[in-house]
Amino acid sequence: MIIEKLTDTQHKITCADGKEIILIGTAHVSAESVNEVEQVIDATSPDVICIELDEGRYRSKTEKKGWENLDIKQVLKQNKGFLLLANLALSSYQKKLGDKMGISPGDEIMKGAEIATERDIPLELCDREIEVTFKRAWRLSNWWNKAKLISSLLTAAFSKEEISDEEIESLKGTNMLQSMLDEMAQELPTIKRVLIDERDEYLATKIYRSKGRNVVAVVGAGHAPGLIRHMEKLDSSKEPYSLRSISSIPKASPAGKIFSWGIVVALLALIAVGFIRSGWTSGLTMFLYWFGLNASLTALASIIGLAHPLTVIVSTVSAPITALSPTLGVGMVAGILEVSLRKPRVLDFESLTEDILHIKGWYRNRVIHPLFLFFITSIFASIGTFIAFPLIIQSL
Repeated sequence: MIIEKLTDTQHKITCADGKEIILIGTAHVSAESVNEVEQVIDATSPDVICIELDEGRYRSKTEKKGWENLDIKQVLKQNKGFLLLANLALSSYQKKLGDKMGISPGDEIMKGAEIATERDIPLELCDREIEVTFKRAWRLSNWWNKAKLISSLLTAAFSKEEISDEEIESLKGTNMLQSMLDEMAQELPTIKRVLIDERDEYLATKIYRSKGRNVVAVVGAGHAPGLIRHMEKLDSSKEPYSLRSISSIPKASPAGKIFSWGIVVALLALIAVGFIRSGWTSGLTMFLYWFGLNASLTALASIIGLAHPLTVIVSTVSAPITALSPTLGVGMVAGILEVSLRKPRVLDFESLTEDILHIKGWYRNRVIHPLFLFFITSIFASIGTFIAFPLIIQSL
């Protein structure tokens, strides 16, 4: 394989069988990148265009339905509330940068797709399905890393820091990107492996195996170095290579369920011991510590979240009950009830990525609000349970 660096953002890759790939590394919110994609395609007249999109994201961009297809109840029932919040925060942050630059996030990727359609050039969607990527990242991360990921995305979404046009363009610089990725690897190694390294491998394989002989591939600049390394391995290897291991969704770890059930069993055991050792009054007192803390903190969370009055009442009453079931949390109850009582409107979907950038939007938007209630009631109810433990132990 012969690799030629044409510019800071472009590489020409000549494979052992003569296949030529022009790899364009772009910034996902860069007007210059959009123009660059068109110029390269004009100059090379490729017989295939590969882009960093999967079928689902491509369909959402071309069909213009976006978030309107989102079923909040199903998201909450499947315990994906935290994951959806993280996804929304990331999309909104990209939109904020794109608005500043006068373009939409991913315009340079879609430019390749548009030209392919206009000129009848075969288009290949080379990225891994976004749902697989998110589920792998979530399943392979521990709770601490999940919390850090969500907090970092929310911090980015609410940040008021202004970013200049020059800083946006500098995101295409390999050195700057590499330092950012190295920092992510230290803070969130699993997330970096799934979101960057595995997708490098997946994209490289799909682009290398694309059917054309003269290929233009449009990807984010952060993927370019990894893609080149993987393509070199593919070109020099004579063994068949499978993407099966990084295309599957890992089974959920039993550790989470074991821990959740352990909390329930320990709590009930302590209360039972209280009844046996200290009598009915002491046992009832211990039970009320737990019940009261769970219910009162959940009520406080619901009120802070400006939930519907019925949501406040039902969440408060159900909090101690759901605490005994690791599969049914009070956050799920609060979120599903809220979205049932205050159904999302078309306006809420249209303003989704804008509203999530502002605290008022979390209360006003009927898509975000139930997710917010899911988040805050889950956290407060958990705090109530953990505060109850030392109080119960002191009462023994």
